[in-house]
Parts: sequence; C-alpha cells; structure tokens
Amino acid sequence: MSVRFVLNGRRVQVDRIAPHVSLLEWLRMSGLPGSKEGCAEGECGACAVAVLREDTRGRARFEAVNSCLVPLVALQDRQIVTVEGVAAENGELHPVQRALLETGSSQCGYCTPGFVMSLFCEYYRPGRAGYDPEGISGNLCRCTGYRPIADAARSLGAPEANDPRLALLERAPEPANAFQHDGDDQRFVRPIRLAAALEHLGRTPEGVPMTGGTDLMVYSNLRDRRAADVVALDAVAELAHLDVRPGELVIGAGLPLSELQERLRLELPTEFPLLADMLRLFASRLIRNRATLGGNLATASPIGDSAPALLALDARVTLVSAEAERTLPLHGFFTGYRKTALAQGELIRSIHLPRPAPKQQRFYKVSKRELDDISTVVAAFTLELDSEGSVSELRVAYGGIAQTPVRAELVEEKARGLPWDQDTLALLARQLETLGSPISDHRGSAAYRRALIVRLFEKFFVESTARLEAAE
Repeated sequence: MSVRFVLNGRRVQVDRIAPHVSLLEWLRMSGLPGSKEGCAEGECGACAVAVLREDTRGRARFEAVNSCLVPLVALQDRQIVTVEGVAAENGELHPVQRALLETGSSQCGYCTPGFVMSLFCEYYRPGRAGYDPEGISGNLCRCTGYRPIADAARSLGAPEANDPRLALLERAPEPANAFQHDGDDQRFVRPIRLAAALEHLGRTPEGVPMTGGTDLMVYSNLRDRRAADVVALDAVAELAHLDVRPGELVIGAGLPLSELQERLRLELPTEFPLLADMLRLFASRLIRNRATLGGNLATASPIGDSAPALLALDARVTLVSAEAERTLPLHGFFTGYRKTALAQGELIRSIHLPRPAPKQQRFYKVSKRELDDISTVVAAFTLELDSEGSVSELRVAYGGIAQTPVRAELVEEKARGLPWDQDTLALLARQLETLGSPISDHRGSAAYRRALIVRLFEKFFVESTARLEAAE
C-alpha cells in the first residue's frame, strides 16, 4: 500500500517503503537535505519538522517533532512542513527566518534548520505570549550559543492577519484513517479504535505497540531491534483523554505529554505541581509532542522521569486486553529490569491519580544539564500531616538507583505517626542509606547516587518545612 501525505503544501505518494524508514531518512533520500541527522535519537533537534495535528480540544496546531523518530508510514494522512517549505513560494523569508538572520543566529548552519522549525511551531502556538524557553529546549547549538537564538525568539510578534497559515490553522486537519502498510518482512498497523488494536495484538504475538515511538525508534535507527509488526496507537482517541473527576485524575495512556502539560496548567494549575515540574524537565518539547505516559511506563526504564513522580502520587494503572481489563498499583507494575506486569496482548489504558492530591509535593531531577537530558537520579516526594503536625502519609520514590523505579515503602511506614521534625529526618535518612542498588556509569558513580538518595530527601524536608512555616 502507498503512503500518502501533504508535504510543504503538496500531496505526496510514496510506494514501496519499508516500515522502519524514518521521515528523516526519506526526506534526505528524496532531495530534501535541509533536515539534518545529528544524533538519530532525539537529543539534538537538527532534524525537526512541523506536523499539523488536531489536539483533544479540536484545535489545529503545528507541532515540532524529531523526524528521526517518526516512521514515514506513521504520517499517512498528515500534513508536514520542513525547512524547505517555510519561506513563501516567491522566496520571501518567513518572520522566523528573518529574525534568525537579523540576530546573527547561525554559524556553521547545521543546527539552524531545526531551530527554524521549532520556532516556526512556536510562532503559531495557540496562546503564545512572549518567549518560552521550552520552545527550543530540544535544539542544540554548539557554535553560536543560545543568546542570539533566544533574542530571535523574543523578537517574534504575532502572525499578521493575512498570513496564509492562519487559514490552515482555522480548520481541523483531515482525521486519520485506519491504515496498514507491509514491506520488507515488516508490518505497520494504525488502528483508530482501541478494540481493533487489542484484537490485532491478541492474535499477533510479535506485535509491538507504539504510541509516540520516541524510544522504539531509537532502537530501530540502531538496526538492532526493528520490530516485525508495529501497532501504532497515536490515532486511537480512546487513549488520548484527560478526565478530572472528584476523586481521581484519569490520564489516557496515549495523551501526548505536551498536551497533558498544557491541560494541567489550564485545568488543575495548582493541584499537581510535582507533575508540572516533571513534565517541564521531561526531555524536550520536541519529544513531549509525541511521547506519552503509557509509553514511558511500558518501557520500564529505571531512569525514566515519569515513574517516580507517579509512584509518589500513589498512581494506579488500568491494563486492558481483548478479553479483560484490570487495575493495579503502579508500584506492582514493574517486575524487573525493563520488565512489567503487562501480559501478551495487553496495553496500558489509563493512569489514575487520587484526588485531592497531597499538599506537599516535590520532584527533583539530577542530570548533567537542566533540560533535554537523561537523569542521573530522580526523586519524588509527597507529604500529608495531621492536625498535630505528625506524618499521616509520606511517599518516597526514586529512579536511577536500582533495576526498577523504587518506592521506599518501609520508610513510608516508619514515618507514619511521627512528628515531621529533625529527629524523624535523621531516623528516615538512616533507613534511606541502604535503599536500592545504585551502579556507576558515565552519568555518576554509585557512591554519588547513594549520597543523592539521602540528600534529596533532606532537601525535601527543608523545603516542605519552610512552606509549612510560611503558611502558619
């Protein structure tokens, strides 16, 4: 079957393409070399392109994604803009290109196309009000540095009323249709109904589910783990929802993280600051535009950012197959290194967080750079005190210190009923000294990681105590 999409305003049909070929590979093979390959794993942003999609509130928007992490076949029915399609057909520069030119924001030029595309999407972002550093957090530049690029971003005004792309954004994109593509002993299936996805996974043992592909495509690019049968879930609306209920917050496993971040800010701006902090530090907006909580949890990485945050919020996950549905605590979901409780044919359907959320919440990420980096250690803590100032509920969770994300349940039990004071801190710190089994690698030594387990908890104690005293 052919793959059809709109590229830079023109309809394109691609025949005989292997399902593992990324959009970036195809662009460069097709004479569009503006998008660069810098890392093939979503860390540099040199390959950024814009994809037009409809969010869960029915608004059309341009979103920047790493073209090295998107299979070309996943873009069936989509509209894409690359750096070659940003300027007007008569050669007139787009305001983003002009701003980068006027601020001297390019030297070698290798990273510049990616910056153009990220800022292009930022320029048209709904509700944009001034410069947002997250807009270019996934783009690296080693020549010019960020100051002139940030200056260019700050100089951008609102699109002019006659901007032709505003008309494109005023109407919803064509809905994605169910799609299947076979080639090179591989199969790519994109259902639009959850039942269809579960039916396919149930009868295809080798089937691998993919939401954003930001982890799966890294292995595919390295050629050592190309799945023979991929079931894409990004068009399954039943997985992309956010439900604010009186007793819980329900997050669809397929809701893109950037949309989760935005909707939490608008709908629950103060109740889950821990989640807000985690999402700001989760990779980059380029990654968050496709990555999901379901995908991040299912990879079961011991250094993933979302698991400790959700563990500290006492999350539960609902798993679903063609035959049944079940819910279990997240701390029972991880069964070993990169292993989970998911059975063959099962998917994560949703993540459930109890409400009201704990009053004291903190998320800490230690990494070599603040944004767009893999964690050395992640820690998340929540705390509730009773009227006497004693601990009624403490939750302590870490990533990067064991083969799985860790919740310190023994420490939590020991804290219950104790006053939140220096004596309790000292007691719990001694318990934490033996938590986990950290290793040494290029991100940090085992001794450094073990020290962080205690120091981050001490930091939470100091900050939470200060907030409690300020509230009195």
